[in-house]
Amino acid sequence: MPSLTAKELTALEDTLGSEQNLVKKFQALASLCNDTKIRAELEGMAQVHQKHVNALAQFLQ
Repeated sequence: MPSLTAKELTALEDTLGSEQNLVKKFQALASLCNDTKIRAELEGMAQVHQKHVNALAQFLQ
């Protein structure tokens, strides 16, 4: 992991948490949606934010 200041590390951890929340919210909304087109869009948004989570987690290792 690159050398980060405490402030940078905190900001990245906060961002990681926010991205994880977005994944959960979009997945929950998709599961409640009856319209297949909208459900697919919500699932796609969840996948985009999951990629962000994965990238941040990899960076923090």
